[in-house]
Amino acid sequence: MKSGNIILTTVAVTILAAGAFAQTSEVGKRAENQQDRIAQGVGSGQLTAGETANLEKKESAISQEVKTDRSLNGGKLTGQEKKVVNGQQNNMSRQIYQDKHNAATQHYGNNEVDARRENQQQRIAQGIKSGKLNAGQTARLEKGEAGINKEVHADRQANGGKLTGQEKKQVNRQQNAESRKIYRAKH
Repeated sequence: MKSGNIILTTVAVTILAAGAFAQTSEVGKRAENQQDRIAQGVGSGQLTAGETANLEKKESAISQEVKTDRSLNGGKLTGQEKKVVNGQQNNMSRQIYQDKHNAATQHYGNNEVDARRENQQQRIAQGIKSGKLNAGQTARLEKGEAGINKEVHADRQANGGKLTGQEKKQVNRQQNAESRKIYRAKH
């Protein structure tokens, strides 16, 4: 009799685990695919740091909502919750497409500041693609990168397209700080 109960319990746990895996797989695959699309856009320069931060902030909110819904429902999403998440993921997919195909692109010049910006974007893209950076981490990193980019743009406009020696030092310090943040977030 005891072995029968153990077998039934094992079968029930297996069925529940398979059901939870199917839900995770469906929602998780879609989120992973969208992260890959964002990583590709960051790596290619199709997405600016600001666009990426915005997308990742939204992606993080969806992930948090799914996590909360699952915790309230014993690890599962209800049918209605699945519909809501699917709609949100559809909206995210459209937003990723629009941002990747608009006129805004990340431009890098031939100087040290721009080469460093490009390198850091590549490191972030690699972190997204490998799964070492989640959406929230990426949003925070890209927000910092976007701030530096805006500052560099404003400084260049004020100085006829060039950065002064002092501005280069300031940007270098900011990029060092961002580089450390990228490293810590990925490790």
